[in-house]
Amino acid sequence: MPDNSSPTAGDLRDRLFEDMPVDLVITVGRARVALRDLMSMDEGAVLALDRRIEDPVELWIGDRLVARGHLEEAEDGPTGALAVRLTEVVSTGRPA
Repeated sequence: MPDNSSPTAGDLRDRLFEDMPVDLVITVGRARVALRDLMSMDEGAVLALDRRIEDPVELWIGDRLVARGHLEEAEDGPTGALAVRLTEVVSTGRPA
């Protein structure tokens, strides 16, 4: 009978990478603007985005969308610090 307690190559790989830091980018919205208009903006100018304030933000690792969520004020940390409450985790397509 096989020993099911031995770690598999997949288990070892997962443990090897699970503590590796990754850059997570939160996308709030996008704007398309002519470069001349952008260069003419001064401090205090307002640039409209393609999303409403209640729309979800997107969480990206590299070029891969990994989750969506809503911005809120962080419970821990300085007043006004932002946090993201996850509302959807996008499937990686990788078997569990």
